[in-house]
Amino acid sequence: MKLITIIIPSYNEEEVLPHFMGRLTEVINSIKNYEFEFLFINDGSKDGTLNLIKKYRSQDSRIRYIDLSRNFGKEIGMLAGMDYARGDAVIIIDADLQHPPEKIKEMIKWWEKGYDDVYTVRLNREESFFKKITSKLYYTVLQKMTEEHVYPNSGDFRLLDRKCINALTSMRETERYTKGMYGWIGFNKKELTYIEEGRVAGETKWQFNQLLKLAIDGITSYSTVPLRISAIIGMFISVIGFIFLIIEIIKILINGIEVAGYGTLLVGILFMGGIQLISLGIIGEYLSRIFIETKERPTYLIKEVSDGKIEKGNKKY
Repeated sequence: MKLITIIIPSYNEEEVLPHFMGRLTEVINSIKNYEFEFLFINDGSKDGTLNLIKKYRSQDSRIRYIDLSRNFGKEIGMLAGMDYARGDAVIIIDADLQHPPEKIKEMIKWWEKGYDDVYTVRLNREESFFKKITSKLYYTVLQKMTEEHVYPNSGDFRLLDRKCINALTSMRETERYTKGMYGWIGFNKKELTYIEEGRVAGETKWQFNQLLKLAIDGITSYSTVPLRISAIIGMFISVIGFIFLIIEIIKILINGIEVAGYGTLLVGILFMGGIQLISLGIIGEYLSRIFIETKERPTYLIKEVSDGKIEKGNKKY
């Protein structure tokens, strides 16, 4: 009988876990011909999330957990879950119940038909007009920058075959952009849609600065086009400057030396300074990623695991 691992990244979800476990358990118990394990990733929660998970484990042997040494973020938490997943397939689902557990049955159906990556897309996006526009623009720009297909609006709520998990865990980047990796690894994909529900309890963990960082990680992980663009802009401005220089020399030869306008000079200096700072910022983003990766620090550290077995060369603290 095949085993399916359900990875549940958790950060300060004490309020919502009772509701989540009730619905998830009801769905899983209705699915026959498969074995399941629930793998919780406690990502440095500061409330009673871990104690609640331990309580559920004492009542259900299918539950396992990994307690990370601090908050590493959802991207790293998912990697830890993939490292420790035992299943022939993995389902990633958030604990806040915005991902409907009832969709799991349909995911398994399409997996049985030969699809390796059954991913979901939200139909309803209850977001501000500004966020919708910027999100659409971001994915459009991202697609232009890469040869791989970008899957806009697809999230982490998905079923992944073991071959996909092996591919994802082989990439040990510290600054991870898993949404991009899903597209990069390929394999047979199937799209499903779902209606996102409101959070049953608690508050969203995603803040503007985190979303901005994720967007920057997506661009710098996917493509080196920004570096190429800054070089092209620099070449273009150099050509314009050379042409302007030739024109000025010709004007001096014909009309003699004229007093240059202060405003024109100031605008030129500010414009060039802005372009240089933008280019340095782009280079800095890539250099910072190289700096972080060359340290070769562990991607995450584990404080405790439910079965006491630390794998993947990670140390227990």
